[in-house]
Amino acid sequence: MADYDALDAEARRILHLNDRGGYTVPTDGLYPYQWNWDSAFAAFGFAQFDLDRAWVELETLMTGQWASGMVPHILFHQVDDRYFPGPDVWQGVGPIPSSGITQPAVAAIFARLIYEQAPEESRDRVMALWPKLRAWHRWFMDWRTDDAGAICVTHPWEAGRDNTPEWDAPLKRIDPQGVGEYTRRDTSHVDPAMRPTKFDYDRYIWLVNLGASVGWDDAKLKAINPFRVADPTMTFILLRAHRDLLALGEALGCDTAGIADEIAVLEAGARSLWNPELRCFDARDVVTGDWAGCVSSASFLCWGAGIDDAETAAHLDRVMAKVQYGVPSHDPESPRFEPKRYWRGPSWAIMNYLIGSGLAAMGKPQADMVRDHTRAAIEHHGFAEYFDPLTGDPAGGSTFTWTAAVWLGWASPNARG
Repeated sequence: MADYDALDAEARRILHLNDRGGYTVPTDGLYPYQWNWDSAFAAFGFAQFDLDRAWVELETLMTGQWASGMVPHILFHQVDDRYFPGPDVWQGVGPIPSSGITQPAVAAIFARLIYEQAPEESRDRVMALWPKLRAWHRWFMDWRTDDAGAICVTHPWEAGRDNTPEWDAPLKRIDPQGVGEYTRRDTSHVDPAMRPTKFDYDRYIWLVNLGASVGWDDAKLKAINPFRVADPTMTFILLRAHRDLLALGEALGCDTAGIADEIAVLEAGARSLWNPELRCFDARDVVTGDWAGCVSSASFLCWGAGIDDAETAAHLDRVMAKVQYGVPSHDPESPRFEPKRYWRGPSWAIMNYLIGSGLAAMGKPQADMVRDHTRAAIEHHGFAEYFDPLTGDPAGGSTFTWTAAVWLGWASPNARG
């Protein structure tokens, strides 16, 4: 039997190991900066044993917020040549050198969880954060909604699911002229077979250069960016986070005007991602109107957003029956499934948490199954960035912050949840 106390101690050690004094890196070397949704998960982990450090993590993240309200996906607090593209390529326009795109808005989700853990002790901290979170959510509604109310991604990195098959068709339309020669750093840290291909990376950099060329002006980019995909990840997570932002605002006595109306827009947007042929939630190319045709772990975020669906639950049961360590990021029965290549098949503890906690909130029996798979992956294979869903083999970076955080806050038998 596993020594869960020892695993808890190792998870805490990893959070301390990756702590850079006010912010946490995902793991040393591969990701040497502060990443947006990684950081929010880190706060969730720290909250299990150090409440003050949890709030500091979120506070530091919000110091990078742009005047528009956008919170970047990377904050370059100090220069580190182990990562490409760095601040000189991004040319961000915020108060701290940063990237020019955002990431899934999980911060409000964890702000509410941490606040409710110790309301009196946390009130002043969350009161200071709430208007910043509100401004960020408003930015999403202003610049990332499509006509149906779904939230779009404008770069594959924005959804946090860099090379998922949902992006294949939109990326193929891009001719990455002018990208030139560059040196990737990720493949010097991790087996290239576990990372996005050069085909993908050329287009990632082309999109970065496009944004930098217009100074990351939201209106200009909306008009010229050929990559705009209505995405289940962003839509379901923002809907869940919007509900949490509203609950927090009401508890704190903040001005919550407009949030309920925005929730209604997001609910309609989420339902617009129902692919009637796939019989599941799916990504939709806003430029062409075409469906991605993918059952992915993002499809299963619906319960966290408060949307129940029996057919999606049947898909979840089907894919989980095909793997030993779910939830796979892409359908194992798909010809595009690759069990070790980043978001084309591997299981991720963070997605499992968002899926499993959503299932639990709606009283669904699959909640325990998702948590058990996550627990087994970490128990048997450590705190890896992600896992081969067929074998559980650790993949990507090691001693990974968000995997440790998910263990402490949810997967460990000793977790509060």
